[in-house]
Formats: sequence, structure tokens, C-alpha cells
Amino acid sequence: MEDAMAATVAPVSRTPIPGLPLPDLYARVSRHVPAIEWPALAPDIEAILRLKRERNAVILAHNYQAPEIFHTVADIVGDSLALAREAVNVDADVIVLAGVHFMAETAKLLNPSKTVLIPDMGAGCSLADSITAADVRGLRAKYPGVPIVTYVNTSAAVKAESDLCCTSGNAVAVVKSLNAPRVLMIPDEFLAQNVQAEIPEVEILTWAGHCEVHERFTPADIRDVRDSYPGVTVIAHPECPPDVVAESDFSGSTAMMMDFVVEKRPKQVVLVTECSMADNIAAQNPDIEFIKPCNMCPHMKRMSLANIRRSLETMTHEVTVDPALADRARAAVERMLQVRTR
Repeated sequence: MEDAMAATVAPVSRTPIPGLPLPDLYARVSRHVPAIEWPALAPDIEAILRLKRERNAVILAHNYQAPEIFHTVADIVGDSLALAREAVNVDADVIVLAGVHFMAETAKLLNPSKTVLIPDMGAGCSLADSITAADVRGLRAKYPGVPIVTYVNTSAAVKAESDLCCTSGNAVAVVKSLNAPRVLMIPDEFLAQNVQAEIPEVEILTWAGHCEVHERFTPADIRDVRDSYPGVTVIAHPECPPDVVAESDFSGSTAMMMDFVVEKRPKQVVLVTECSMADNIAAQNPDIEFIKPCNMCPHMKRMSLANIRRSLETMTHEVTVDPALADRARAAVERMLQVRTR
């Protein structure tokens, strides 16, 4: 299911508002961007669209990007797995990654001859910061012969020390593909524990890394929402603690969340993840009511139309990967992409 959102952004069927600039694009985000704010955003959007043509550039945007990025300037949108897959097929000279730094590194690994830009070098990740290449070498020494599966939310240096990578969308399939009785799954402890629940026959060893967005959710949050909205459907990301996932109706990657909502069409739904997920799905599904809570990712929100425009104007900030580790890191990602998820 995680492939479904790995596509060119589709138009949202809403009536353009006369008198506003770029009325067709505004129609896509009118539920989330007040009409009074749109004239301030439109010049950046117009410039980005022009610069993409001039630079032969494409914009890859993660599902956590704000609607004004996700639905107006992005060429390819999706979760980490979808973006990794699509990055291989990008027909452009320049890739702008509207997401966080490890995603831009992954795009560069898969496109070594292309220029990869990230609009803000400060767009990091708590999971990527939780583990180093030296830590992985220490784990390999401690558990000789145990395969190491590394979440893509890590640096290229960490990927280079791993056997293969995974995302939240294919983690179960990746672990199963190893046919090993024992696997190290790093660095997201909660994702590993949730995968363990699905594959009890494999012993999964974990690392104490957490996503600062998902680790803050609690089972009490879910119960409070159910008390306030009887019959609401609760969908949790597998980076959430296992007791939160247990309280939910469904758990999956961001693309799997999107597919579930579009296919099942619940009347009311809570997405236990980053806030922009609900906004981006709601823009195309006005008949579904999205109830929050949600948590904001400060790193994803470092992306803006203004700094995407500046990135294309100045060709900054270029993301590079040390050639001494690039081949090994690329191999770990490519092994992941070879695993069939269904």
C-alpha cells in the first residue's frame, strides 16, 4: 500500500475563487489556507514553478509537509519508502527534498550524479541523532553474526555500517526476508517492538532511539478521544509506543494511513502522528472529519515556500555523501528496495 502516494500530486476538485492569484492551485488548499493569506504565498509558488522549469528540477515532499507545499509545488509526495523508490526514477538534474536531512542523503545515495538540495540544513531528526556509526560497530561486535536492519531515519554513515535498511512501511517484510532467528533492528525502539509483535518467531534486539513526535502520544490520549468522539477510527504510526498502537484500530506508515482512510472512508478519524498528515488527506477528502490530537515535527516545519524558492534560486544547500561510505550506504538502501512488501 505504501506505493499509492508515490506519484505526481493530483489536483483537488474544488471550485477556484475568482480574483485570487493562481486560483486553481488555491482551490487545492482552500480548506487550510485562508484566502486573505494566499496573495502572500502566491509569488513564492509562481517563482518555484518557474525555477523548476529553468533548473530542470523536481521537488520530493514528505507526507508531513504543510499543505501549501504538498499540494502546490511538490512533484512527488509520499512516505520515506515511496520517496526512496521514486528518487531512483527521477528524470531531472536537480532534486529538492522538502523533508529532513536523512531523506536528502538517501536521495543523493540513489542519484549520485544529480544535485540534491535541502532548503534548510537544520532539518534534522531525533532518530538519526540517536545513533552513530561507532554505535553500530559496537553492536556488531557485541552480537557477531546477527544481521542489522537500520531504519532509513539515520545518517548515511550509519546506513553504511548496516546490512540493509527498512522503513515503517516495509519493516516486517524486511525482517522476514532475512530468514534469521535473531535480528538487530535500530534505532527506533518502538518500531522494533511493534514489528516484534507481528513476528513473534524472530527475536528482535532493539536500540533506545525514539521519534520526538510519536513518543509523546499515550494510551490516555487515545481513550480521551474515544470518550469524546464515540465510534471514531484511530490510526497510529508504528513509531508510537506499543501500548498506543494497541489502543488503535490500525497502525501503518504514513502512506498506509492515507490508503486506509481513502479506502475505508471512516466518518471520523484520528491520525496519531504529525499534524500535517491530517491536513493533507483532508484537502482531498472533505467528507471525512479529522479529529486531532496530533504533534508537530519541528524539523519538517523548517521547510517553507520561501526557503524552497531560495534553495532553487541559489542552489543551496547541496547535500553530499562521503565517497568513502557512499557505496556501502547505497547498497543497504538498494537491498531494502529489492524486498517485496506484498
